[in-house]
Amino acid sequence: MKILISNDDGFRAPGIVALYEALKDVAEVEVVAPEQNNSAKSNALTLHTPLYVHPAPNGFRYVNGTPADCVHIALTGLLGYRPDLVVSGINNGANMGDDTIYSGTVGAAMEGYLFGVPAIAFSQVERDWKHIDAAAAKARELVLQMSQQGLIGSTPWLLNVNMPNLPLDQMGDLKLCRLGRRHAAEAVITQQSPRGETMYWIGAAGPAKDEAEGTDFYATAQGHVAITPLKVDLTDHEQLGDWAKNVSRLNGLN
Repeated sequence: MKILISNDDGFRAPGIVALYEALKDVAEVEVVAPEQNNSAKSNALTLHTPLYVHPAPNGFRYVNGTPADCVHIALTGLLGYRPDLVVSGINNGANMGDDTIYSGTVGAAMEGYLFGVPAIAFSQVERDWKHIDAAAAKARELVLQMSQQGLIGSTPWLLNVNMPNLPLDQMGDLKLCRLGRRHAAEAVITQQSPRGETMYWIGAAGPAKDEAEGTDFYATAQGHVAITPLKVDLTDHEQLGDWAKNVSRLNGLN
C-alpha cells in the first residue's frame, strides 16, 4: 500500500509527524505538506505565483502553498506514481459541521478524491495536541482495518474523521454521522495598526447549532470517533423542480 500524507498545519506540526510515525511501517508513505500553517484555506490552489518543493531534514517535503497545492503537485508529477490512499491531518482542532467547508485538512483530502484516490481527513476535536499519539494509533487502526476489508481500492471515496482527545483505551466505537451545524461566527475583531489603519481579524467560530444525536458533534461529545462520508456535488437536488419552474418563467420574460 502506498499512502500520501498532507495537512494544513504545516510540515512541522505534531499531528502530521505522529500520523507519519503511525503509518510508516504499514505502507510506503510520503509526506508533502505546506511550509506554513494554512488553516481555513479549503480547496484553494495557487495559480499566479510559482510553487517550490523543498526537502525537510526528517524526509518530508514541504511546499510554499496550500494543502490542495501539495496534493495536486504530488499527484500530477512529483510522486511519479498513484498512491492507494491520501490521508490528511491530524488536524489541530475539530473539522465538523460547517467547518468542513473552510477546512484545509478536508481540502487536501478532497483534492485526492477529485483525482480518483480514496481519501481520509483526520482531526482531533480539541486543540493543543493532547493525546495525539492515541489519535495517530486510532488512525493507523482504521487504515489497517479498511485495507484488510478491501475498502482501499480503485473506487474513490472521501471520509471526514474527528477523534476525541482521549487515551486510546477510552475512545468509543466508530460512529457513522452526518455533519452538524454551527451558529454564525463571532463578531469581527478590529485593531489599530501602528500606522493608524484599522485591521480586521475574523472572529472565532460560533457554538454548535445542530448537535443532535446522529451528528458528528454529538458522537465526539460522547467519546466516539465520528466518520462522515462527504461528496463534492453542491447541487440542491431537492430544489431543482422549483427552480425549473422559476427558470421557465424567467425565460418567458425574454
